[in-house]
Amino acid sequence: MKLVQNWKEVAKRAHSMWATYLGMLGLTMPDLLYYAADLETSPRLWWLLGMGFLVYGIIGRLKDQGIDATTTKSPLPVVLLAALIAIGGTWMTGERPHDPAPAPAAVAGVPLDEQAFLQAAVPLVSKWEGLELAAYRDPVGIWTICYGETKGVAAGMVKTEAECSAMLGRRLLEFRSGLHGYLTADTKSRRLPYTRDAAYGSFAYNVGVAGAGKSTAVKRLNAGDIAGGCEALTWWNKAGGRVLRGLVARRAEERDMCLLGA
Repeated sequence: MKLVQNWKEVAKRAHSMWATYLGMLGLTMPDLLYYAADLETSPRLWWLLGMGFLVYGIIGRLKDQGIDATTTKSPLPVVLLAALIAIGGTWMTGERPHDPAPAPAAVAGVPLDEQAFLQAAVPLVSKWEGLELAAYRDPVGIWTICYGETKGVAAGMVKTEAECSAMLGRRLLEFRSGLHGYLTADTKSRRLPYTRDAAYGSFAYNVGVAGAGKSTAVKRLNAGDIAGGCEALTWWNKAGGRVLRGLVARRAEERDMCLLGA
């Protein structure tokens, strides 16, 4: 293979070459972030960047045809773009494991079934939602705090860990109550140990009461197909139309908890 006479300059400065380098970076960065730092990034971000690299490479190739060391411009703008990718790669979905909140202590006056539910549900949900003590805007601009809470959240709001844990417990009970409206009396009396209750509650907290209540997972449970209902939880592993590894892992943990006592 014969290299062009000024191949070193082409490799260092040609826009088409930098498009290739950045394309390779874009292909490997999601896995590097996930396996090295447990960060689940948005696949749509990398798709958009990949398409940008392709367009940039096409334009750059036309521009660089017949390149020589005296006329080639510096690739500084592309280097800055690479830095932007590294920063942008931290755009995360939130579906990645965190340190879970401790299970709440028993409280006098709270029904035993609710206490058992919270003992399993709070650590499970908090592990996947993650804790933020100060209000922040999520990727679509909604003010959020604590363990993914959006109800009544405003700019400047700050909570303690204890307050966040208590808030999560209250909201989980609300989601549990809403989801129970979709369950038959037979299901609630015979097919809902606290672990399965917590798994379905986590599912509802993540996808919404209506989405969970109308799902195949709930329909199968009501029909007496416990294992099939638990397995159907794993179907809800997409965001933005794409399968996310973090959601796959979360659904798998919910399924495993759901199957306890089957």
